[in-house]
Parts: sequence; C-alpha cells; structure tokens
Amino acid sequence: MKESNILASENFSCGNKHYFLDFRIAKNNSNYISITRSDAQPDGSYAKQTVRVFEEDFHILLGCMSSLFRTVAYQDEQGVTVQDMHRRNREKAVNGIKSWEPELRPREKMLEHGREAMDNAELLAMLIGSGTPNETAVGLAGRMLDSVGGDLVKLSELSLKEFCGFAGMGVAKSSSILAAMELARRMYPMLNVSPVRKMRVSSGAVMRPAMG
Repeated sequence: MKESNILASENFSCGNKHYFLDFRIAKNNSNYISITRSDAQPDGSYAKQTVRVFEEDFHILLGCMSSLFRTVAYQDEQGVTVQDMHRRNREKAVNGIKSWEPELRPREKMLEHGREAMDNAELLAMLIGSGTPNETAVGLAGRMLDSVGGDLVKLSELSLKEFCGFAGMGVAKSSSILAAMELARRMYPMLNVSPVRKMRVSSGAVMRPAMG
C-alpha cells in the first residue's frame, strides 16, 4: 500500500532508535496510524519496522493500551479489592492535619490562642493551605524553613522558581507566600522596624523583630 497524506505526526528518539507516529489518510479516505521504529546501523543505513492500525480498530488499540498500563500500575495489587483500596485511601486522608486534635491545627490554634502563639512553620502552613498526600502543610512549611536554617529573611529572598522547587509547592502556593513576604517587607519602613536576620522556628512563642 502506498503511503499517502500525513494529517499529523509525532516523533522521538532514544540513542540510535527513532520512533515516528503518523496519523495518515489512505487513498480510500480511511484513516490509520502508522508507527515506525527506525534503528541506525553501523554502516549508516537504517533498519525500519512499521505497524499500521486502521480507524475501525482505534478503540481496540486504545483499550488495550489502557488495560496494559493499568495492569502495570497495579501489578503489586493482585487480590486487592476496591473496598480495600477505598479503606487505604481513607486511612491516608486521616493522617493529615484534619486528623490532629482541634487545638493543634494551625487555624484552630490561631482562633483559640491568637497569632502570637503560632510558630513560624504553622504561620507559613496557613499561607500554603494544603500539603500533599504524604506530607501535611505544616511538615512542608517546616521543610522549607529548614532549607534556609529557619531564617525568614532568607526565605523571603527565594524566587518563585525556588519556591516551586519544593515538592508539593506550585505556582499558586508559592505566589501566596511571595505576596505575604512582600507585604511584610513593605511594612518595615512604615513601622520603623529593623528585620532580624536569624528568626528560628520555635515550638512555642514566635521571635519578633526588635522595635526601634
């Protein structure tokens, strides 16, 4: 069968192996996908292998690929029921901040005891909003503070890209922190406050900048 018009094409390479995925239309106006692997040979030539899948079989191909990847993803879950997976996910969820005693949760702690009772990680966690399935917002905040030795001024000097470099931090969360840090910086001249370079994470009271 003579190759005809290419409607769309993608390709990628890995070493001397090159892959071409072409969406084509045949002379009889039927669509098909052409998947070609081309291997570079020592003599400079190429060895090619091609597989064609026609439009009426697209749904079978997609179904098989979906089943293949799903099987690989859950290959260690043989014998695990849907109920077991649901229960496991619920157990993961209760390990987050919502599972803590109300008085230990950052928001509830602030409402109950005031902002002065919050440590730096808890305040930062409130800006972050949420953690990841494997880490609370407080844990994420603590990890970020540890990276700068607990120095809030150094933390405020990080760029958006650097904030996003922490696992669990995206553009939205990072932007919230940058905005809060910028507001704090703008307040210093208004309040005649000199920022303290070393503001460590404490388990109780928060270290405040010295006045005057």
